[in-house]
Amino acid sequence: MVIKDEDVAIRAAQAGAAVVRAMYGASLARFDKSGGDFATAADLEAEKVILDVLRSTRPQDAVTGEESGRTGDSAAERMWLVDPLCGTLNYAARTMLVGVNVALRTGSTVTAAASADPFADEVFWTDGTRAYVRRDEVDEQLRPSAESALVDVNLDPPFPNAPEFRAVRLLADAGFVERFRPRVVSTSLALAWVAAGRRAAYVTDGDMRDSVHFAAGIGLCRAAGCVVTGIQGQPLHTGAGGLIVAADQQTHAALLALVEHQGEGVAR
Repeated sequence: MVIKDEDVAIRAAQAGAAVVRAMYGASLARFDKSGGDFATAADLEAEKVILDVLRSTRPQDAVTGEESGRTGDSAAERMWLVDPLCGTLNYAARTMLVGVNVALRTGSTVTAAASADPFADEVFWTDGTRAYVRRDEVDEQLRPSAESALVDVNLDPPFPNAPEFRAVRLLADAGFVERFRPRVVSTSLALAWVAAGRRAAYVTDGDMRDSVHFAAGIGLCRAAGCVVTGIQGQPLHTGAGGLIVAADQQTHAALLALVEHQGEGVAR
């Protein structure tokens, strides 16, 4: 039986999530990375089981893992992007705000992806056309909504657009406070929440191209019908980079205006 790409993504993300859930709360070894970042033994073990699924089902595809780097043909048309535990610092501090991300980039487009929440036992997934959340083996189509007015802002580095743009300054902007309510969960699982209508928007700086952290969430949001652009409203993966994902055009326009206002203040 032929296994669809989206089913591979779901299976891989669920395998990683099972490891993350099982190892939660244990005393875990830490492995230092650059810039003060680190991985835990759970990151490594979750990535291992995810890669086992991908290699057994898609042995010809290339893979880029957060912890193990790139394997396979660097020029491959099909590339799996794996973040086995997005929110490692949360996890290490025994906070259940993490995601397990698996995405397939075919050419320049994410054609299948899954983001699993190990503790809510949910997996958000897309076949590149529509997006769903699976609970208890039942799929529900994702429908974005700005009704909550909750906007998740990623405050983690890097900040390539500073000083013209710093996400943290949104939190103190009077225009932002008048219209939105900020949230900072420090995991890209929040992107899946935008697709699901649990967040109105998500804002971050950084380079999104082939990002193991953001590829799955971006794929989910696009398939769900969210507005997805770079930090200056430009097409994704061009110009200044960064990311604004919003449930609708009005929310996106308001956030874009706030970002532009930051740049004007620096210019003066």
